[in-house]
Amino acid sequence: MEMRDADRLAVEAGVSSLYLMEAAGFSVAREVVRLCGRKQQIVVLCGPGNNGGDGFVAARMLARRGWPVRVALSCKLDALKGDAAINAQRWKGPVEQLSSRSVDRAAMVVDAMFGAGLDRPLDGDSAAVVAKINKDSIPCLAVDIPSGLNGYDGSLQGPAPVCVATVTFFRPKPGHVLYPGRDYTGRLTVTDIGIPASVLERVSPRTFINDPRLWSLPVPNWRDHKYSRGHVIVFSGVRMSGAARLAAMAARRAGAGLVTVVAPRDTASLCALDPGLIVVPQNDKDGFLTLPQNIRANAVVIGPGLGLVPLLPEMVRDSVSRRLAIVLDADAITIFAGRIDELRAIVRTAVAPIVMTPHEGELRRLFPKMGTLPRLVRARQAARDLGVFMVLKGADTIIAAPDGMAAVTTHAVPWLATAGSGDVLAGTIAANLAGGMDGFSAACAGVWLHAEAGRHLGKGMIAEDISLAFPHILAQLT
Repeated sequence: MEMRDADRLAVEAGVSSLYLMEAAGFSVAREVVRLCGRKQQIVVLCGPGNNGGDGFVAARMLARRGWPVRVALSCKLDALKGDAAINAQRWKGPVEQLSSRSVDRAAMVVDAMFGAGLDRPLDGDSAAVVAKINKDSIPCLAVDIPSGLNGYDGSLQGPAPVCVATVTFFRPKPGHVLYPGRDYTGRLTVTDIGIPASVLERVSPRTFINDPRLWSLPVPNWRDHKYSRGHVIVFSGVRMSGAARLAAMAARRAGAGLVTVVAPRDTASLCALDPGLIVVPQNDKDGFLTLPQNIRANAVVIGPGLGLVPLLPEMVRDSVSRRLAIVLDADAITIFAGRIDELRAIVRTAVAPIVMTPHEGELRRLFPKMGTLPRLVRARQAARDLGVFMVLKGADTIIAAPDGMAAVTTHAVPWLATAGSGDVLAGTIAANLAGGMDGFSAACAGVWLHAEAGRHLGKGMIAEDISLAFPHILAQLT
């Protein structure tokens, strides 16, 4: 939808739609040359819309350079309309009817069948040719997005070609960076086809790639002191006190001026092993811990290692009543499974940002009726339903705001899938909240820093290593 709006606005600004298609086809032809190197048999699969028109342009430009090109069309020639019909007429070679045999002897296939606007599964000859491409591992270059892939959320609507590369225009689509779409996209090239930059403001996109251009970290100056840089409280459990220690250490290294761990007396001595932490021992009642009245704090982390203690919802309610920014993680999410109305009632009284950091299983337990909806859709719906900032963790962690804004993290590495990694993330986000960042920016920056640390550390890292990488990464941002 946003890309159609961008095309329309570009035309309204005086850019010829035929010029846009010519530039798109040129970009595709250039990528074919780059990928193949030498002249080989290219098969361009064209569909009934503008994607097919881009394919006809690419075929014409490759043939003009002396490349052997065949074109197969998924509809009748006279069914083409507008710019696609004009560029089909400009193609002087034969046009085959699309079938699975169309890709025989192809060194590379250009998939120009359907773009990001497709809202149904491929069927018939289109599905058959995709099956042949994948079965025979024929190198495939997608125009805009692999046919059969949902451009909005990266979900598969049915069969789709596994591409070695994709050429898209103006800006990436969410489907390029969200799994499973990311696995089908291959190497992504974003090309300028002449759409004015001013169009972006009028389109008002709601989904972004999460990187430092999206947010700014607080930068302390000579007036700052430990309290002005933010005070984070972390609640500790009895059996898994290490989770609180990981969150607390991450909060300190992410920029919090002060971090306090509120712990049961049985485990307070373990938390006190970290010399920079303030530890407040309490006599917990049935697992219930409370914020000391005399502590000035800005943000609190609830959940890591606490266990499913019966009074955990009351701890959340108490923290909300203190007007603190809150990060709810792990057990503080799971405790509300089957009790979503209770959670709604608590969080809707909050005046400060609340960030929730569920993984897939935790979100499903909270919202079982969402079923198998795509991740981006579920993250947005959950954020809107609760009025919180939702961090749906995974290989493509999604940050969603109640107003529908969302960001996708594209640079996380598999090595982050290790015990305690989520605790580090919770503490990192809390530090950003304590430093005065808004909920969306705090969550985005925390997720980005966490992922960047994993990329920096690489294979062999454990959760204790993650925050150790923060100073080096933060130094590169300033």
